Amino acid sequence: MRAVVLALTVALVASQQINLVPEFSLDKTYVYNYEALLLGGLPQEGLARAGIKVSSKVHLSAVTENTFLMKLMDPLLHEYAGIWPKDPFVPATKLTSALAAQLQIPIKFEYANGVVGKVFAPAGVSPTVLNLHRGILNILQLNLKKTQNIYELQEAGAQGVCRTHYVISEDTKANHIIVTKSKDLSHCQERIMKDIGLAYTEKCAECTERVKSLIETASYNYIMKPAAAGVLIAEATVEEVHQFSPFNEIHGAAQMEAKQTLAFVEIEKTPVVPIKADYLARGSLQYEFATELLQTPIQLTKISDAPAQIIEVLQHLVTNNVAMVHDDAPLKFVQLVQLLRAATLENIEAIWAQFKDKPVYRRWLLDALPAVGTPVIVKFIKEKFLAGELTIPEFIQALVVALQMVTADLDTIQLTASLAMHEKIATIPALREVVMLGYGSMIAKHCVAVPTCPAELLRPIHELAAEAISKNDIPEITLALKVLGNAGHPASLKPIMKLLPGLRTAATSLPLRVQVDAILALRNIAKKEPKLVQPVALQLVLDRALHPEVRMVACIVLFEAKPSVALVSSLAGALKTETNMHVASFAYSHIKSLTRITAPDMAAVAGAANVAIKLMSRKLDRLSFRFSRALQLDFYHTPLMIGAAGSAYMINDAATILPRAVVAKARAYLAGAAADVLEIGVRTEGIQEALLQSPAADESVDRITKVKRTLRALANWKDLPTNQPLASAYIKLLGQEVAYLNIDKTIIEEAIPIATGPKPRELLKRALKALQEGIAFQYARPLLAAEVRRILPTAIGVPMELSLYTAAVATASLNVKATITPPLPEQIETMTLEQLKKTDVQLQAEARPSVALQTFAVMGVNTALIQAAVMARGKIRTIAPGKVAARADILKGNYKVEALPVELPEHIAAVSFETLAVVRNIEDPTAERIVPLVPELAVQNAQTPADYLSSEIPDETPVRATAPFHKTLCLAVPYIEIKGCIEVHSHNAAFIRNAPLFYIIGQHSARAAVSRAEGPAVERLELEVQVGPKAAERLLKQINLIDEETPEGKAFLLKLREILETEDKNVPVSSESSSSSRIISSSSSSMSSSRMTETATIMEPFRKFHKDRYMAPHGASKAKSSGSAASSFEALRKQAKFLGNGIPPVFAVIARAVRVDHKLLGYQLAAYFDKPTARVQLVISSIAENDNLKICADGALLSKHKVTARLAWGPECQQYAVTAKAEAGVLGEFPAARLELEWERLPLIVTTYAKKLSKHIPMAALQAGFRLERATNSEKEIELTAALPTQRSLNVIARIPEMTLSRMAIPLPVTVPINPDGTLTIHIDEDILSWIQKHIKEE
Repeated sequence: MRAVVLALTVALVASQQINLVPEFSLDKTYVYNYEALLLGGLPQEGLARAGIKVSSKVHLSAVTENTFLMKLMDPLLHEYAGIWPKDPFVPATKLTSALAAQLQIPIKFEYANGVVGKVFAPAGVSPTVLNLHRGILNILQLNLKKTQNIYELQEAGAQGVCRTHYVISEDTKANHIIVTKSKDLSHCQERIMKDIGLAYTEKCAECTERVKSLIETASYNYIMKPAAAGVLIAEATVEEVHQFSPFNEIHGAAQMEAKQTLAFVEIEKTPVVPIKADYLARGSLQYEFATELLQTPIQLTKISDAPAQIIEVLQHLVTNNVAMVHDDAPLKFVQLVQLLRAATLENIEAIWAQFKDKPVYRRWLLDALPAVGTPVIVKFIKEKFLAGELTIPEFIQALVVALQMVTADLDTIQLTASLAMHEKIATIPALREVVMLGYGSMIAKHCVAVPTCPAELLRPIHELAAEAISKNDIPEITLALKVLGNAGHPASLKPIMKLLPGLRTAATSLPLRVQVDAILALRNIAKKEPKLVQPVALQLVLDRALHPEVRMVACIVLFEAKPSVALVSSLAGALKTETNMHVASFAYSHIKSLTRITAPDMAAVAGAANVAIKLMSRKLDRLSFRFSRALQLDFYHTPLMIGAAGSAYMINDAATILPRAVVAKARAYLAGAAADVLEIGVRTEGIQEALLQSPAADESVDRITKVKRTLRALANWKDLPTNQPLASAYIKLLGQEVAYLNIDKTIIEEAIPIATGPKPRELLKRALKALQEGIAFQYARPLLAAEVRRILPTAIGVPMELSLYTAAVATASLNVKATITPPLPEQIETMTLEQLKKTDVQLQAEARPSVALQTFAVMGVNTALIQAAVMARGKIRTIAPGKVAARADILKGNYKVEALPVELPEHIAAVSFETLAVVRNIEDPTAERIVPLVPELAVQNAQTPADYLSSEIPDETPVRATAPFHKTLCLAVPYIEIKGCIEVHSHNAAFIRNAPLFYIIGQHSARAAVSRAEGPAVERLELEVQVGPKAAERLLKQINLIDEETPEGKAFLLKLREILETEDKNVPVSSESSSSSRIISSSSSSMSSSRMTETATIMEPFRKFHKDRYMAPHGASKAKSSGSAASSFEALRKQAKFLGNGIPPVFAVIARAVRVDHKLLGYQLAAYFDKPTARVQLVISSIAENDNLKICADGALLSKHKVTARLAWGPECQQYAVTAKAEAGVLGEFPAARLELEWERLPLIVTTYAKKLSKHIPMAALQAGFRLERATNSEKEIELTAALPTQRSLNVIARIPEMTLSRMAIPLPVTVPINPDGTLTIHIDEDILSWIQKHIKEE
């Protein structure tokens, strides 16, 4: 009985529970008001925004129990580009009319238990319109549970399968059920999006852990009323936000805000009737990408006749970019690419046939076609090359770019594979390598878009590798490995491991370069599956039976695979007993450099390196640079989310002279993404192996003998083996190897006849003949430098896009004509050196290079029908015209270059940056509206942080934007009468918030102009060089130097001394010297007494070299040494202060401005050389009248161990002077060199900055490992002494005012070939010298 009562109770409760499934009865039509809004911009009011609005009535009617019809009634589209919120939406009447028929076609959809199933629509409904319907259906998507009020699940929607949180509550008073649904669009099991141009970038998850560049969330709120069989959706509101900033979002971010409202109106009896057409299955609720994939967001072009429009734009580009680049050439080039994307293969072939024989049009087409990025273009390039219509350089250029730009789908991959295997390609090895590398890159791109890409795509490469291994075809094995490395597919790990040394016995017989390539092929696999690569790389590093280079390359791969602390510690422990110092040095330097890494994605590795470095011997830190090294440097700024990193690896070998390999790589970080921008590697293994087989490899001989034998081996290059490359190099862009080169004996044999044969002479003959006839050349080169896009569906069914475009066009016009007297003979190769000396060559050239670059960053709506976005637009335009005349009279030794006046544009350079809100639609292009994001008179309501804490609502205080900054700076260059002006204008939104983003948005511009200043016009600028005995005749002003011993000299010096003393009295005394002394005192006191004692013991006197230097007295003073040097130099100067009084100048240089008033302006330089005294003198003087400013440089080689020079400047070279002395000698028992700088007087600006710099010397010296002690050194002298205790170490002592710095036993990267007696250990081998002389004579 109790069981019966319990069952009845449960049944009664269950009957009272509300069915939460939305109800749409079969015999009723439910009418709703629908409004959707999508706005982009900054969230602050008073700034411009852009967006669209859709409003309509929605009729829902059931066809069967689970099938429904939906029809939009009276749809209306609005556009918005204005200041939010004061400006109104504007109806897009023409666009609404054009789409009205489509919008009002009913669509059919499946709907059961609140879940939307398949969607059906006639073929006449475009994907764009159907996506608007999906935006409404997305509101109806409800996964409601009866047993839970709060729960979370992955829910399918228009934007993918994303994490969704439900909260269900009941309002008993109003008899309502309230459902709140929130979606985190950043955490989706399957996210609907399209990335273009990002295939080679890596997602830096660690970079976005604390700060994010893109945040996406959506909130759905429902009010439901109980109905007979379920619930009625009375009202639904949706708010969705996409927030993006290239910097940390706390510094401000742009956002796309979507709002939807669906409000119940009434129930009608009239059912929705489908149109008479087949309703086709059109997918599910998920968004369907349409023509927006091919539509650039920076302009909206209505394509009615693609071929005709392509020809029109092409003609515009050709016509308007001849003499100089057109302002809008980059935008027109992007438009050309856009039109080509809409063209069919037949259209493109027809255009090519029309213009292929017109060189200018042909170049523009070949530059534009690869940027199109569609499979049609790859097919077109392939067909035209196979048909012989493209040259090899044209084909390589077009194909390389096209393969990087094209969408990597299965058809394109197969097309590339068929091209790589074509017999015509196979006959040209270099071309085949380019195509094969591109094939690997295509697979890599495809696997980024489709993570489940099948391993079958790599089967042709795996078969190629297997066949090459069986035939021992080394070039084919190398090529296969590089292709697999580009593809980076984990399925390639097994074939690659067959070629790894130590893991397979077969690999040990392969050349070393193949083993290295096999290890490097693991790098891209390590980015996807690091756990698979780490143990393999570690095993190779620790295998001491392998070649050291193999182990060091494996070390590179290991750390790129981001090993754990345990793996790094295992490596560090093993290195404690490492016997190969190159491997130990490489691994230690690599680990040590990783300890300083700040990039977030390497933070775990940096932590592991910090642990491992403590386990390793510090002795490895003192190894010199002749051992292998690894270096990594980086910079990462978390608030701005930007960074850069650089890596350099130098792999040496104990038995070699040259490094075996050098690799350099650059990496960049931006907005949560990372990319290996550029990598260059060079290997010299073939040269090394050839040298090892020569007598130079004999370890019993000294290093100098090795060098001589090595040079002899290189001279006999014809004896080197043919079957291996002597050196190789490769280049990677964005982590993909795009080209590599092997230099072998065959290439050298082919290159020598080309360089020394008749062809260069024929080219020279043609060039000289063309110069005599005159050359007129125009060239234009466009470039789509960047196209990076991310397309995301929004809740309303309209796509939003984040994109970055950069396009540039460079043009140059050049006119050159030469006059050669006497004319060159017909057979130029018969021309002798004597004939050439008697030739007078006059050359006139005029060039006008110009560049226009435009960059666009866009966030907003981008469809083929309407665009509404906020945009940042940057422009750069430069024009640099020049006209030059040159003359070379070889017989007379006269050479002259003249810069002639040229017509200048209004601005030679213009840079602008502006942020805009833009809206435009395809049906009414003239109604495009562009509004600055920051209006000139913006008003912003601002509150201080204190206002938010106050209990009272503060009065709104309008904050008016600051006035735009505008300034013009002009500078006139004296004498040549040229004026340069820079005009700067800036207006930003920093008045709203002090953050980087708000400083950037607004309008900024800078323009530079060059014009003639007031005064006499300048006819030309001249630079003339006269060599030989006629140099004195070319001087425009006689050079005289005042002799201090004459009455005139004494009077001049007295007057100058009075002027200088007056200047000294006016200079305030600074207290910097006393503070500097305090710093030195405190720094010195911090050092231990042992260091002070050791420093004192090394201060032995510097002595000159003598024939019997070991018998020289130990205490020879420095004063005696330097004094004799100074006295001998001063004696020479007293004998002849000015060499020009006794000997003519060796050469003269005159630089001057020739004006219409014939006034002399400029400078002249005269050089004198007195051979008996080995003395050189240079005198620079002004040629202007009454200007006695001169610069005098005087130097003499006093002995083979000593040189002295003096630099003086000022009136008659008497105001300032510096003397430099350099000599070789011994310090203690070690060969040494000393440099002294002494000054009599220096300019005030030099002494001021020197005093400021001296305050930082003590700390910098201590950090660099120098010992420092206070000393009473000369206040007007700096002395630097370097001694060599061994050929691999250096002692340094520096004496500067008030302190002495020293450091002992500094390791040197190379051996210095200096013996203890100062003689050099390098002797030029007579055989090699005679070979060089003989080779020169033969040439």
